[in-house]
Amino acid sequence: MRDVTDQETISPGSVLEPHQPHGPSAVGRLLRVVLGALSGLLAAAVSLGFAELVAVAARPEASPVTAVGGAVIDRTPVSLKDYAVRNFGTNDKLVLQLGIVAILALFAFALGVFALRFRRTGCAGVLAFGVIGAVAAWSRPDYHRLDALPSIVGALLGAAALWLLTERLTLRTTPAARLPEQATAPVPQTPTDPTTLTDPTSPSPVEHTTEDDEDTVETPLPRTETPAAEAGPTSRPAFDRRGFVLAAAATAAASAGAGALGRTLNNRRGAVAVASRAAIALPAPASRAAAVPRGADLGIPGLSEFTTPNAKFYRVDTALVVPKIDATTWRLRIHGMGVGKELTLSYDDLLRRDLIERDITLTCVSNQVGGPYVGNARWIGVRLADLLREAGVRPPSRGGKADQLVAHSVDGMAIGSPVETVLDGRDAMLALGMNGEPLPFAHGFPVRMLVPGLYGYVSACKWLHELELTTFDSYDAYWVKRSWSREAPIKTESRIDTPKPFASPKAGRVPVAGVAWAQHRGIDRVQVRVDGGRWQTARLADEDSTDTWRQWLWEWDATPGSHTLEVRATDRDGYTQTDHRVGTVPNGATGWHSVVVSVD
Repeated sequence: MRDVTDQETISPGSVLEPHQPHGPSAVGRLLRVVLGALSGLLAAAVSLGFAELVAVAARPEASPVTAVGGAVIDRTPVSLKDYAVRNFGTNDKLVLQLGIVAILALFAFALGVFALRFRRTGCAGVLAFGVIGAVAAWSRPDYHRLDALPSIVGALLGAAALWLLTERLTLRTTPAARLPEQATAPVPQTPTDPTTLTDPTSPSPVEHTTEDDEDTVETPLPRTETPAAEAGPTSRPAFDRRGFVLAAAATAAASAGAGALGRTLNNRRGAVAVASRAAIALPAPASRAAAVPRGADLGIPGLSEFTTPNAKFYRVDTALVVPKIDATTWRLRIHGMGVGKELTLSYDDLLRRDLIERDITLTCVSNQVGGPYVGNARWIGVRLADLLREAGVRPPSRGGKADQLVAHSVDGMAIGSPVETVLDGRDAMLALGMNGEPLPFAHGFPVRMLVPGLYGYVSACKWLHELELTTFDSYDAYWVKRSWSREAPIKTESRIDTPKPFASPKAGRVPVAGVAWAQHRGIDRVQVRVDGGRWQTARLADEDSTDTWRQWLWEWDATPGSHTLEVRATDRDGYTQTDHRVGTVPNGATGWHSVVVSVD
């Protein structure tokens, strides 16, 4: 005889009853797992949505994704950061944020499934992510006291949501309806003796006859105990599907509503800054820039414009959220070593000073050979040297105590510039305007710093709010801590803008054109060669100033076939670009830019 299990019962003389499962079906188990994963995702949405709302009480930079993203940027190896800038450009921050959200979603799925069996541990996992967000917020160089609050509150509510949802997925035993044929089907009999009962479990009497008496004799059957599982309809474990749907819908609505409300309130805060910028009318500068020479822009199709429009100007920084600062409440503090008179200035204080207007080309140290992170604009601002001298600052060559000027941004960035360079007579400024309008928010509104001739990471601090005088020996700025050089003059470089790589120009006269720059030294000569041949001197556009880039043009008699074009520049100090290719770390890339074209 077969063993009797909890899933099937054998009665003497009976036929084996159809299998009645006591657990959920395979489809039911799969559905439960899927809903568990969905529970984790909804819990994560609750965490992020309500954290966004709570961030209104702190600041937008305190939201978990932004705080964790900023902490990741701070700890990313230089090589990886350089790779991101090189391959994703200004979309590197979006890629980072999407990556954080994707990883969070994967962990949320896993925690939701895990919580089906270990609910407390799964909810503890949600709380752990809140701790990570809080620690990340507090680790930022510009952390505020309330920055951890959004992550903590969001995690608590997310854990509560996960508990609520997975509780609806708990299996409970519920009766299943008996099939009609199970209730009415007769029990087959297999008699072995006319005087014995063939089925002791049958509730009906057994009829039999004798040879001497044809009357029917009814003999009552003895009653036997029937297992509870067999006495009534079969029981099946199940979960509260309707309750889960209602809880999931409420959770999704609450998280979406909280997130939308948080974004709306933060946008209203930003609207104050937008209004303060819109109200600004930049005064006429006391020292105007000279008119751009007519021959400074060659007008060649495909060649970079001499003046880069604000919307096309490159942006490279670490801010995941562009700070929006109210110019009416903004203040700048100048203090530190060797400062005889500490200054605190408002935006209106700067507007009332004598302003200068200059064309200056900026370059990012992350710009690869031939890269796009260079642009030229007309800037309006206050001479930085005037402010420092008013504060009593002297350069080291004249007995000054400080050799480093550290510019602090509201987003925690710290950029160090040599005091000697800032005070050597060049047009270093605190810029208030760009191409005839107040600075765009993405480019540093209300005030940013510019020092012609230095890479941006040691000179062009955006969203400035503090200037501190110190020494290079006593303080390492943000990028210096990450293996970049503490002093970084811009290197002489050139770029081919047209024809583009892998272009297919027609044989004949083909214009080869581009830009070259050696800020604060000026470009003296540009040369082009084809397929490693002799260098040919290009025609230079008129020079605006030594602080701006310079366009160039060479007319090429192109012949059919594949060709490699190369360019190099020589600056006014007599230095000619080297062909030795190096990367951007630690103080800028070198090498000749080249493009390959196929002439038809």
